[in-house]
Amino acid sequence: MLSAHPPYLLPGLVDVHCHGGAGHGFPEADVAGLRAAIQHHRRHGTTSLLGSLVSAPPEVLEQRIRVLSPLVEAGELAGIHLEGPFLATAQCGAQDPRTIIPGDPGLLDRLIDLGQGRVSSMTLAPETPRYRELLRVMVRHGVLPSLGHTDATYEQARAAVAHGAHHATHVYNAMRPFTHRDPGVIGAVLTTPEVTAELIADGIHVDEIAMKVLLQAKGAQGVVLISDGTSATGMPDGEYMLGGLRVTVNGGVCRNAEGRLAGSTLTLDRALRNIVGLGIPLADAVRMLTLNPATLLGIEFKKGALRTGADADIVLLNDGLEIERVWARGTLVQ
Repeated sequence: MLSAHPPYLLPGLVDVHCHGGAGHGFPEADVAGLRAAIQHHRRHGTTSLLGSLVSAPPEVLEQRIRVLSPLVEAGELAGIHLEGPFLATAQCGAQDPRTIIPGDPGLLDRLIDLGQGRVSSMTLAPETPRYRELLRVMVRHGVLPSLGHTDATYEQARAAVAHGAHHATHVYNAMRPFTHRDPGVIGAVLTTPEVTAELIADGIHVDEIAMKVLLQAKGAQGVVLISDGTSATGMPDGEYMLGGLRVTVNGGVCRNAEGRLAGSTLTLDRALRNIVGLGIPLADAVRMLTLNPATLLGIEFKKGALRTGADADIVLLNDGLEIERVWARGTLVQ
Protein backbone atom coordinates (compact mmCIF):
# COMPACT_ATOMS: atom_id res chain seq x y z
CA MET A 1 0.00 0.00 0.00
CA LEU A 2 2.84 2.39 0.75
CA SER A 3 6.59 2.55 0.40
CA ALA A 4 8.48 1.24 3.43
CA HIS A 5 10.92 4.11 3.90
CA PRO A 6 10.74 7.91 3.49
CA PRO A 7 9.87 9.59 1.29
CA TYR A 8 6.57 7.71 1.55
CA LEU A 9 4.38 7.05 -1.45
CA LEU A 10 0.77 6.25 -0.56
CA PRO A 11 -2.70 6.31 -2.10
CA GLY A 12 -4.70 9.52 -2.16
CA LEU A 13 -6.59 10.03 1.09
CA VAL A 14 -10.38 9.51 1.17
CA ASP A 15 -12.64 11.66 3.38
CA VAL A 16 -16.21 10.43 3.87
CA HIS A 17 -17.23 13.39 6.04
CA CYS A 18 -16.27 16.93 5.03
CA HIS A 19 -18.35 20.13 5.02
CA GLY A 20 -15.91 22.40 3.17
CA GLY A 21 -12.71 24.41 3.33
CA ALA A 22 -10.88 27.53 2.14
CA GLY A 23 -13.78 29.72 3.26
CA HIS A 24 -16.45 27.77 1.37
CA GLY A 25 -18.94 25.18 2.66
CA PHE A 26 -20.72 22.41 0.79
CA PRO A 27 -24.04 23.32 2.49
CA GLU A 28 -24.01 26.90 1.14
CA ALA A 29 -21.26 27.78 -1.38
CA ASP A 30 -21.57 28.36 -5.12
CA VAL A 31 -19.79 26.10 -7.59
CA ALA A 32 -16.62 28.21 -7.69
CA GLY A 33 -16.46 28.09 -3.89
CA LEU A 34 -17.08 24.34 -3.85
CA ARG A 35 -14.17 23.81 -6.23
CA ALA A 36 -11.93 25.98 -4.06
CA ALA A 37 -12.82 23.82 -1.03
CA ILE A 38 -12.13 20.62 -2.95
CA GLN A 39 -8.79 21.97 -4.17
CA HIS A 40 -7.76 22.95 -0.65
CA HIS A 41 -8.27 19.41 0.60
CA ARG A 42 -6.51 17.98 -2.44
CA ARG A 43 -3.43 20.04 -1.60
CA HIS A 44 -3.49 18.31 1.78
CA GLY A 45 -3.62 14.85 0.23
CA THR A 46 -7.38 14.20 0.10
CA THR A 47 -8.04 13.23 -3.49
CA SER A 48 -11.55 11.80 -2.85
CA LEU A 49 -14.18 13.24 -0.56
CA LEU A 50 -17.89 13.32 0.08
CA GLY A 51 -19.57 16.72 0.16
CA SER A 52 -21.39 16.69 3.50
CA LEU A 53 -24.60 18.63 4.02
CA VAL A 54 -26.29 19.41 7.35
CA SER A 55 -29.92 19.43 8.45
CA ALA A 56 -31.91 22.05 6.55
CA PRO A 57 -35.44 22.56 5.25
CA PRO A 58 -36.29 20.04 2.49
CA GLU A 59 -36.21 22.66 -0.25
CA VAL A 60 -32.68 23.69 0.79
CA LEU A 61 -31.47 20.09 0.78
CA GLU A 62 -32.98 19.63 -2.67
CA GLN A 63 -31.22 22.74 -3.93
CA ARG A 64 -27.86 21.66 -2.52
CA ILE A 65 -28.14 18.17 -4.03
CA ARG A 66 -28.76 19.83 -7.40
CA VAL A 67 -25.66 22.01 -6.95
CA LEU A 68 -23.36 19.20 -5.79
CA SER A 69 -24.52 16.52 -8.24
CA PRO A 70 -22.62 17.83 -11.30
CA LEU A 71 -19.39 17.83 -9.26
CA VAL A 72 -19.99 14.17 -8.41
CA GLU A 73 -20.73 13.41 -12.05
CA ALA A 74 -17.45 15.10 -13.04
CA GLY A 75 -15.49 13.10 -10.47
CA GLU A 76 -14.57 16.15 -8.41
CA LEU A 77 -16.55 14.75 -5.48
CA ALA A 78 -16.90 11.06 -4.63
CA GLY A 79 -20.51 11.57 -3.58
CA ILE A 80 -22.86 13.40 -1.24
CA HIS A 81 -23.30 12.77 2.48
CA LEU A 82 -26.56 13.83 4.15
CA GLU A 83 -25.93 14.55 7.83
CA GLY A 84 -29.60 14.89 8.75
CA PRO A 85 -32.37 15.94 8.96
CA PHE A 86 -33.56 12.76 10.75
CA LEU A 87 -31.49 13.24 13.89
CA ALA A 88 -32.09 13.48 17.64
CA THR A 89 -32.56 17.05 18.84
CA ALA A 90 -31.05 16.00 22.19
CA GLN A 91 -27.79 15.31 20.33
CA CYS A 92 -28.02 17.91 17.57
CA GLY A 93 -24.49 19.18 18.22
CA ALA A 94 -23.97 22.35 16.22
CA GLN A 95 -26.88 21.66 13.88
CA ASP A 96 -29.97 23.83 13.96
CA PRO A 97 -32.58 21.90 16.01
CA ARG A 98 -35.36 23.73 14.15
CA THR A 99 -34.42 21.86 10.96
CA ILE A 100 -34.39 18.38 12.54
CA ILE A 101 -37.55 16.45 11.71
CA PRO A 102 -38.96 12.96 12.36
CA GLY A 103 -38.13 10.23 9.86
CA ASP A 104 -39.96 10.74 6.56
CA PRO A 105 -39.37 7.90 4.06
CA GLY A 106 -41.14 9.80 1.30
CA LEU A 107 -38.87 12.82 1.68
CA LEU A 108 -35.80 10.59 1.82
CA ASP A 109 -36.84 8.77 -1.33
CA ARG A 110 -37.32 12.11 -3.08
CA LEU A 111 -33.91 13.43 -2.00
CA ILE A 112 -32.08 10.29 -3.09
CA ASP A 113 -33.95 10.16 -6.39
CA LEU A 114 -32.99 13.76 -7.02
CA GLY A 115 -29.33 12.83 -6.64
CA GLN A 116 -29.67 10.05 -9.24
CA GLY A 117 -27.17 7.78 -7.53
CA ARG A 118 -24.91 10.54 -6.22
CA VAL A 119 -26.08 10.44 -2.58
CA SER A 120 -23.61 8.00 -1.04
CA SER A 121 -24.34 8.06 2.69
CA MET A 122 -26.64 9.45 5.34
CA THR A 123 -26.31 10.02 9.06
CA LEU A 124 -29.52 9.41 11.00
CA ALA A 125 -30.53 8.60 14.55
CA PRO A 126 -31.88 5.06 15.06
CA GLU A 127 -34.55 6.35 17.44
CA THR A 128 -36.11 8.60 14.80
CA PRO A 129 -39.66 7.55 13.84
CA ARG A 130 -40.01 5.07 10.94
CA TYR A 131 -36.32 4.22 11.13
CA ARG A 132 -36.70 0.78 9.56
CA GLU A 133 -38.64 2.25 6.65
CA LEU A 134 -35.83 4.76 6.16
CA LEU A 135 -33.30 1.93 6.10
CA ARG A 136 -35.33 0.10 3.48
CA VAL A 137 -35.29 3.21 1.28
CA MET A 138 -31.53 3.53 1.70
CA VAL A 139 -30.85 -0.13 0.98
CA ARG A 140 -33.00 0.05 -2.15
CA HIS A 141 -30.93 2.99 -3.42
CA GLY A 142 -27.54 1.69 -2.26
CA VAL A 143 -27.03 4.51 0.26
CA LEU A 144 -24.85 3.82 3.32
CA PRO A 145 -26.71 4.35 6.64
CA SER A 146 -24.67 5.71 9.53
CA LEU A 147 -25.55 5.97 13.22
CA GLY A 148 -25.06 9.50 14.49
CA HIS A 149 -26.44 12.54 16.28
CA THR A 150 -28.25 10.07 18.45
CA ASP A 151 -29.42 9.58 22.03
CA ALA A 152 -30.02 5.88 21.37
CA THR A 153 -29.67 3.25 24.04
CA TYR A 154 -27.43 0.24 23.56
CA GLU A 155 -30.50 -1.85 22.68
CA GLN A 156 -31.73 0.66 20.09
CA ALA A 157 -28.29 0.86 18.52
CA ARG A 158 -27.94 -2.94 18.37
CA ALA A 159 -31.37 -3.20 16.74
CA ALA A 160 -30.28 -0.67 14.12
CA VAL A 161 -27.14 -2.71 13.43
CA ALA A 162 -29.25 -5.85 13.07
CA HIS A 163 -31.25 -4.07 10.36
CA GLY A 164 -28.20 -2.98 8.37
CA ALA A 165 -26.64 0.13 9.95
CA HIS A 166 -22.97 -0.85 10.03
CA HIS A 167 -21.26 2.53 10.30
CA ALA A 168 -21.13 5.29 12.93
CA THR A 169 -20.62 9.02 12.40
CA HIS A 170 -17.87 10.86 14.36
CA VAL A 171 -17.91 8.43 17.27
CA TYR A 172 -18.12 9.95 20.77
CA ASN A 173 -19.37 13.27 19.37
CA ALA A 174 -23.11 14.05 19.31
CA MET A 175 -23.87 10.68 20.91
CA ARG A 176 -25.39 9.52 24.17
CA PRO A 177 -22.44 9.41 26.59
CA PHE A 178 -21.00 6.04 27.59
CA THR A 179 -21.30 5.05 31.25
CA HIS A 180 -20.73 1.73 32.97
CA ARG A 181 -24.48 1.22 33.54
CA ASP A 182 -25.67 2.83 30.32
CA PRO A 183 -23.24 1.99 27.48
CA GLY A 184 -25.52 3.49 24.83
CA VAL A 185 -24.63 3.70 21.17
CA ILE A 186 -20.92 4.10 21.96
CA GLY A 187 -20.96 0.76 23.78
CA ALA A 188 -22.63 -0.83 20.78
CA VAL A 189 -20.04 0.61 18.39
CA LEU A 190 -17.10 -0.48 20.53
CA THR A 191 -18.30 -4.07 20.90
CA THR A 192 -19.82 -4.78 17.47
CA PRO A 193 -17.14 -5.89 14.97
CA GLU A 194 -19.22 -5.21 11.86
CA VAL A 195 -19.66 -1.52 12.71
CA THR A 196 -16.97 0.82 11.37
CA ALA A 197 -16.35 3.98 13.36
CA GLU A 198 -15.51 7.49 12.18
CA LEU A 199 -12.96 9.39 14.26
CA ILE A 200 -12.06 13.09 14.19
CA ALA A 201 -8.40 12.90 15.18
CA ASP A 202 -7.75 16.59 15.78
CA GLY A 203 -7.06 16.27 19.50
CA ILE A 204 -10.03 18.54 20.22
CA HIS A 205 -13.14 16.49 19.47
CA VAL A 206 -11.82 13.35 21.18
CA ASP A 207 -9.24 13.02 23.96
CA GLU A 208 -6.15 10.95 23.17
CA ILE A 209 -7.11 8.25 25.68
CA ALA A 210 -10.60 7.93 24.17
CA MET A 211 -9.01 7.66 20.73
CA LYS A 212 -6.77 4.85 21.98
CA VAL A 213 -9.77 3.05 23.49
CA LEU A 214 -11.59 3.21 20.15
CA LEU A 215 -8.53 2.07 18.20
CA GLN A 216 -7.86 -0.83 20.55
CA ALA A 217 -11.50 -1.92 20.50
CA LYS A 218 -12.00 -1.70 16.74
CA GLY A 219 -8.53 -2.33 15.35
CA ALA A 220 -7.13 -0.53 12.33
CA GLN A 221 -9.62 -2.30 10.08
CA GLY A 222 -12.61 -0.85 11.97
CA VAL A 223 -11.81 2.87 12.07
CA VAL A 224 -12.22 5.55 9.40
CA LEU A 225 -10.47 8.86 10.00
CA ILE A 226 -12.45 11.90 8.87
CA SER A 227 -11.91 15.64 8.85
CA ASP A 228 -15.44 16.92 9.55
CA GLY A 229 -13.83 20.02 8.08
CA THR A 230 -15.88 23.17 7.65
CA SER A 231 -15.56 26.27 5.52
CA ALA A 232 -13.11 27.55 8.17
CA THR A 233 -10.53 24.89 7.26
CA GLY A 234 -7.37 26.62 6.07
CA MET A 235 -8.67 30.02 7.13
CA PRO A 236 -7.75 32.46 9.93
CA ASP A 237 -9.80 32.77 13.10
CA GLY A 238 -13.11 34.56 12.60
CA GLU A 239 -16.75 33.92 11.76
CA TYR A 240 -17.92 31.39 9.18
CA MET A 241 -21.11 29.61 8.11
CA LEU A 242 -22.10 25.99 8.65
CA GLY A 243 -25.30 25.61 6.73
CA GLY A 244 -27.64 28.28 8.03
CA LEU A 245 -25.77 28.88 11.29
CA ARG A 246 -22.86 31.15 12.05
CA VAL A 247 -19.86 29.62 13.82
CA THR A 248 -16.86 31.27 15.42
CA VAL A 249 -13.29 30.00 15.08
CA ASN A 250 -10.82 30.81 17.84
CA GLY A 251 -7.43 29.14 17.95
CA GLY A 252 -8.51 26.92 15.08
CA VAL A 253 -11.48 25.55 17.05
CA CYS A 254 -15.00 25.96 15.59
CA ARG A 255 -17.90 26.59 17.97
CA ASN A 256 -21.50 27.73 17.57
CA ALA A 257 -23.21 30.47 19.56
CA GLU A 258 -23.87 28.05 22.45
CA GLY A 259 -20.21 27.07 22.61
CA ARG A 260 -20.65 23.61 21.09
CA LEU A 261 -18.01 22.24 18.77
CA ALA A 262 -19.13 22.90 15.20
CA GLY A 263 -17.07 20.75 12.86
CA SER A 264 -13.33 21.21 12.60
CA THR A 265 -10.50 22.89 10.72
CA LEU A 266 -8.74 19.54 10.29
CA THR A 267 -7.19 18.19 7.10
CA LEU A 268 -6.46 14.49 6.72
CA ASP A 269 -2.70 14.88 6.44
CA ARG A 270 -2.72 16.37 9.94
CA ALA A 271 -5.02 13.57 11.12
CA LEU A 272 -2.40 11.10 9.84
CA ARG A 273 0.37 12.79 11.81
CA ASN A 274 -1.80 12.95 14.94
CA ILE A 275 -2.65 9.24 14.84
CA VAL A 276 0.96 8.22 14.22
CA GLY A 277 1.83 10.47 17.16
CA LEU A 278 -0.30 8.19 19.36
CA GLY A 279 2.03 5.30 18.53
CA ILE A 280 -0.13 3.78 15.78
CA PRO A 281 1.99 2.17 13.01
CA LEU A 282 2.09 4.26 9.85
CA ALA A 283 0.64 1.45 7.72
CA ASP A 284 -2.38 1.19 10.03
CA ALA A 285 -2.88 4.96 10.03
CA VAL A 286 -2.75 5.04 6.23
CA ARG A 287 -5.30 2.22 6.04
CA MET A 288 -7.75 4.28 8.12
CA LEU A 289 -7.42 7.13 5.61
CA THR A 290 -7.43 5.16 2.35
CA LEU A 291 -8.56 1.55 2.04
CA ASN A 292 -11.10 1.64 4.88
CA PRO A 293 -13.09 4.66 3.66
CA ALA A 294 -12.84 3.55 0.03
CA THR A 295 -14.18 0.11 0.95
CA LEU A 296 -16.95 1.72 2.98
CA LEU A 297 -18.08 3.57 -0.16
CA GLY A 298 -17.62 0.54 -2.40
CA ILE A 299 -14.94 2.25 -4.53
CA GLU A 300 -11.92 0.29 -3.30
CA PHE A 301 -11.04 -0.93 -6.79
CA LYS A 302 -10.58 2.67 -7.98
CA LYS A 303 -9.61 4.54 -4.82
CA GLY A 304 -7.68 3.96 -1.61
CA ALA A 305 -4.93 1.69 -2.96
CA LEU A 306 -1.96 1.72 -5.31
CA ARG A 307 -2.89 -1.05 -7.70
CA THR A 308 -3.19 -1.72 -11.42
CA GLY A 309 -6.44 -0.28 -12.75
CA ALA A 310 -6.97 2.14 -9.86
CA ASP A 311 -7.12 5.88 -10.36
CA ALA A 312 -3.67 7.50 -10.16
CA ASP A 313 -4.40 9.26 -6.85
CA ILE A 314 -1.01 9.44 -5.16
CA VAL A 315 0.47 11.29 -2.20
CA LEU A 316 4.19 11.75 -1.56
CA LEU A 317 5.18 12.43 2.07
CA ASN A 318 8.55 13.39 3.51
CA ASP A 319 10.05 11.81 6.62
CA GLY A 320 8.03 14.24 8.77
CA LEU A 321 4.82 12.92 7.13
CA GLU A 322 4.25 16.28 5.49
CA ILE A 323 2.93 16.67 1.96
CA GLU A 324 5.54 16.94 -0.79
CA ARG A 325 3.44 16.14 -3.88
CA VAL A 326 -0.15 15.15 -4.66
CA TRP A 327 -1.53 13.68 -7.87
CA ALA A 328 -5.28 13.40 -8.45
CA ARG A 329 -6.21 11.01 -11.27
CA GLY A 330 -2.70 11.44 -12.64
CA THR A 331 -2.68 15.23 -12.58
CA LEU A 332 -0.19 17.00 -10.31
CA VAL A 333 -2.04 19.08 -7.71
CA GLN A 334 1.10 20.47 -6.08
